[in-house]
Amino acid sequence: MFFSSQTAALLRSIVAPCGDPQPEQIAAFVSSIDDWEEVLSAASQHRVLPALFSRLSRYSEGVPKEILQTLRGEYERNAFHCLTNTAELHAVVGAFQESGIRVMPFKGVTLAASAYGGISGRNAGDLDLLVGESDLQRATLVLKDRGYVLTTPVGEDGKPLQEGYYELHFDRIADGMAVELRWRLELTRRFGAILGLEWVWPSRRQVSVAGREVPCFDPVRNLLMLCMHGSKHRWSRLMWVCDVAKAVESEPSLDWNAVFAEAERTGLHRALALGVILANRLADARVPEPVLKRLERDKSMRAMAEFFAEHLISEPGTIPAGRVPYNIQLLGFRDRMRPVVTGEFMTPNDQDRAFVALPRSLHALYYLIRPIRILMDRSGR
Repeated sequence: MFFSSQTAALLRSIVAPCGDPQPEQIAAFVSSIDDWEEVLSAASQHRVLPALFSRLSRYSEGVPKEILQTLRGEYERNAFHCLTNTAELHAVVGAFQESGIRVMPFKGVTLAASAYGGISGRNAGDLDLLVGESDLQRATLVLKDRGYVLTTPVGEDGKPLQEGYYELHFDRIADGMAVELRWRLELTRRFGAILGLEWVWPSRRQVSVAGREVPCFDPVRNLLMLCMHGSKHRWSRLMWVCDVAKAVESEPSLDWNAVFAEAERTGLHRALALGVILANRLADARVPEPVLKRLERDKSMRAMAEFFAEHLISEPGTIPAGRVPYNIQLLGFRDRMRPVVTGEFMTPNDQDRAFVALPRSLHALYYLIRPIRILMDRSGR
């Protein structure tokens, strides 16, 4: 769904973490709005309704009363959701720990507490948990004991049937709670680094979430994870840009040398450049000038960040056109070459089977279909 330039300008004005715009700026944006229902729809899709209400409630002149009432209702609903998520987070983490399962919460209320200044500052969603691969089946049993139903199709090993999928989704019908259980974080299917619990556990920190300590990513890996997550999903939500901006703003003493070193080691340097430049352009993130200049040396990621800064709000999900698919551009040279060196590049996958449906007796033909499908695929899917 596309949104008007007036709506995009208003949303952009409310996400900057470096202080409020001047009242006359807000008034100018508000007066330009013709379709407030579109504003609500865009803010909802981009998961920034709480921020929109916080700003407009202070500069409410010109905002229709019923719109403010709707925003207040959504703000209070989100606050309640954050509280229930927090209570469930403490219960689930406690249950995992009692079972001897190491667990690392990330994003969600954990990120809100560490970077947004409070659990209700960020739009509430599912509970995101990272566990060790060897603990996956035990963790599944713990969640089932708490009334959750696994909705992801899995095999006998308890892992998803879908190739290259490292996430299990659980729903609890009784209260609508949802948990995403992961054992690996990835940028694209071609990504070579295996980033699981062992990537973050040794350097973990503790954050107080509603008065109780829970483990969380250290600032270096947290920033890389957020840049990886937003890049993987084509920066189709403004909230993900805000996450990066808040992560930078909340860590003024961030060790950028350590960030660069870890990004290079894990092959996330292009995702880092894209995410941080975009947060600077779109959400006014205060990035040290030498750091920003170093990131901007990657001209392709700088150009991509500027494209997203222009199109992200009004045309979410749109990616730059080009001969090289988007997901390949995110990879460094080492990770781009890995599938070629290992032969993985020519191995058929789910995308090839979805491109043309063949009976099992003709599956060998997918080795011929794959290069044709790749040549036709310019969308980065």
